[in-house]
Amino acid sequence: MKNYLEFEKEIKALEQEVDSLKSPFGSEGISEVDTQKIKNTQNEINEKLKETYDNLNSWQRTQVARHEDRPKANYYIKKIFSQFTLLSGDRYFGDDKSVTAGFGLIDEKSVLVIGQEKGEDLNSRIERNFGMMRPEGYRKCIRLMKLADRFQIPVVTFIDTPGAYPGLGAEQRGQASAIANSIECCMSLTVPNISIIIGEGGSGGAIALASSNKVIMLENSIYSVISPEGCASILWRDPSKSLQAADAMKLTAKDLLKLKVIDEVISEPLGGAHRDPDSISVDIKNSIIKNLKSFENFSKEEIYDHRKAKFLQIGRDQGFSKSSNLDGGGLSYKESLTQKLISNIYKNKLLYGGIALLAATSLIVLLF
Repeated sequence: MKNYLEFEKEIKALEQEVDSLKSPFGSEGISEVDTQKIKNTQNEINEKLKETYDNLNSWQRTQVARHEDRPKANYYIKKIFSQFTLLSGDRYFGDDKSVTAGFGLIDEKSVLVIGQEKGEDLNSRIERNFGMMRPEGYRKCIRLMKLADRFQIPVVTFIDTPGAYPGLGAEQRGQASAIANSIECCMSLTVPNISIIIGEGGSGGAIALASSNKVIMLENSIYSVISPEGCASILWRDPSKSLQAADAMKLTAKDLLKLKVIDEVISEPLGGAHRDPDSISVDIKNSIIKNLKSFENFSKEEIYDHRKAKFLQIGRDQGFSKSSNLDGGGLSYKESLTQKLISNIYKNKLLYGGIALLAATSLIVLLF
């Protein structure tokens, strides 16, 4: 049974009409199927889908990102990777079912695959804790990322979580520390890591596994520090203002690509990824292979510096670059010409002020 969102009511009615037209059993028994009418109605559905999905606002895209039928991490892992070997446990406390991790092959190359899994039905969602990871989940990922780094195996992560689990037990077992250590581990890898946000990329629960060389988003996914409802509750003390919050937060793929927070957006099939999972799986696979190939000639140090520079560059014009003048190497900040001029004027404001005053005085004398 298909699930429809609130803004898809017209599409739902048209698809129900198509289903009834396809049935050979009418009110008067067996009747002839009107194929031309089915074709016309299907074209109308496609037009309505294009019109609707081309004009989605930020809150509607959030709803699509959370869609019940949207393909989850386990689906993509089965479709994209061969010979996947599941690995479990953090070697401290236990195994976290909200994250699937193991080694597999893509394009005949070994990769570590980590996927935040929400579950397909109510029972699996409860078992998977709705994709909200606990400390043992992050520690499992850290253990496997270090193993991959030791054997120079690239890391691919699928991000789909509302956030880290906020329960008492998780906090007692060091949730904040586990997230911080996971971010540190991602940033310190000497192998390329690629993150694909397939649904929700929420809070530290997402960034803990998305601190990568390449961060890729599906067209209708979201990526933010907090949910729109949480933001509205804090700013306006009114969760109903989720639309205003979603617009202000710039959490859509298009907005984040413009802000250079992410590196690539993968277009979804007409009507969202849930309407053609096979097609979007092929596109994701091609993107992973393409991005892994772009790092083939990079050394360990270059991979590390690429990732570091990428995050340091967010919010700056030119970012950071490798400098041989610094003690022990490292990265130095590159200012644009405009920034250098503004900085120079600010540092020597008294001098420039005096020159401006002298020039103004000279001009007055000449005129009078």
